[in-house]
Order: sequence, then C-alpha cells, then structure tokens
Amino acid sequence: MLDPEKVVNLNEIVASVGNRAGVIWALKASGDLNANLVRFEAGLGVGTHVNDEVDVLVVGVSGSGFVEVDGEEHTLGPGILVFVPRGTRRSTRSATSDFAYLTIHRRRGPVRIGVKGWRV
Repeated sequence: MLDPEKVVNLNEIVASVGNRAGVIWALKASGDLNANLVRFEAGLGVGTHVNDEVDVLVVGVSGSGFVEVDGEEHTLGPGILVFVPRGTRRSTRSATSDFAYLTIHRRRGPVRIGVKGWRV
C-alpha cells in the first residue's frame, strides 16, 4: 500500500470538508516543497499581498475563481495552472461555493523579523 502522503486525491479531500474554508490540506512529507490545498466559499479568498521569497504555482482543483497577478486577472478552474513569480502582487477570489486550488512552491526559510532594511 502506498503512503497516503505520497498519493493524495485532492477531489476527495475537497468533498470531505463541507464548507470549511482556508487551508484544508498541507503536504508534510517533503523538506523541499510546500503544497497547500485551499478552499473558499463564493466571494471569499486571499487578499492582495506580495511574496518576495519564492515563485508559486497555483493549480485549480474544483469550482472556479480568479487569481490576480500584478493587476492582471486570470480565471482559475480545474486543471488550470497560473504561475506567480516571486515579487509580484497576487490575490485569489472564489466565483463559486466549491472553489479549491493547490499552491506549490519551494519551502521558505524561517520567518525573519526585520526593521526597515535590517534583517535579524
């Protein structure tokens, strides 16, 4: 039998969580990669932010919604991939009540507390 962390049915996870929103599954088996399955009800999502550390792949799993990258809106649905280069502004927004997507990126380093140009 295969390790359940190595073979994951994303559609089964989405179907099993009901109306739960936010991160509904996260990859724990890798020291190099970070992957999160995220789900939102219609009209909800992640607000605009900038990730200066890593490139991110956003892959549609169910429903439909939008990924905005530096002001350009992309429709996201099952099987659609959007590449978000590091340093760009991005946000997501659900168009349907079953919107779910997977984010994949290189694992980030530890959180750093900084003060205007200084990193601790």
